[in-house]
Amino acid sequence: MSAYTPVCRIEQVPVERGVAALVGTEQVALFRTADGTVHALGNRDPFSGAMVLSRGIVGSRGATATVASPMYKQVFDLASGVCLDEPDVAVPAYPVQVRNGLVEVAVTAQERRLA
Repeated sequence: MSAYTPVCRIEQVPVERGVAALVGTEQVALFRTADGTVHALGNRDPFSGAMVLSRGIVGSRGATATVASPMYKQVFDLASGVCLDEPDVAVPAYPVQVRNGLVEVAVTAQERRLA
């Protein structure tokens, strides 16, 4: 079972935007979609190696909430971390919850190995 780490207040994650946070030793990109759902992905763009996904463009493909990397524009599923342009590539997707107005993220050992 993963332990959740408080990261920030929900108000600090702008709607349809991303922010970066350090959770333990992991850089995590947090996103809040228009419906209020919060997602947490690894912040490292696997195509460029840069820590920039939190600065990506939040959008959707059909019913799938997405973020497009600001580097080479690959699009990632916010729920799973899978790249929709190259499905063999993914970034870690972390469990996230909002409790008492705090965004909490769980970074597990398995997810650390994927980054």
